[in-house]
Amino acid sequence: MTEDFAAQIAEIEQQEARLQFTRFTHADALELGLLLVRLGTERSLGITIDITKGEQQVFHVSLAGTTADNDDWVDRKTRTVKRYSASSFLVGRRFKLENKDFNASSGLPLSLFAAHGGCFPIVIRDAGMVGTVTVSGLAQADDHALVVEALELFLGQ
Repeated sequence: MTEDFAAQIAEIEQQEARLQFTRFTHADALELGLLLVRLGTERSLGITIDITKGEQQVFHVSLAGTTADNDDWVDRKTRTVKRYSASSFLVGRRFKLENKDFNASSGLPLSLFAAHGGCFPIVIRDAGMVGTVTVSGLAQADDHALVVEALELFLGQ
């Protein structure tokens, strides 16, 4: 089965254009984080949830079934989003479309960067990226989908 990377890229780009904020406060980070905790708990998902605002980690929870490896994945995906100003899944899909290995082609070390789904930029419309929201613990497409679902619920879409 061949994946349609171009279609995935178009869909993720549309999500990023649509899922933007008018403001993002510490209270918003808490509310979004707790929404993800509720979704993860209701579905018995072993996930780690992380939200940053600027360079500050403002929310972090690891549910049952996670390990310190999930924290490492969060850090690596977050660095990728901050470097490329795009979701980690989008970055990875763009490299896959070109049939390139992300780390080898970018020159970024695997120990510090991961272009795997699950980290999404928090963007203030007309102002730019102000943070990230990340899920780690599922398959990368599922990590990404859970973040998108939570953002849609949070933003009322």
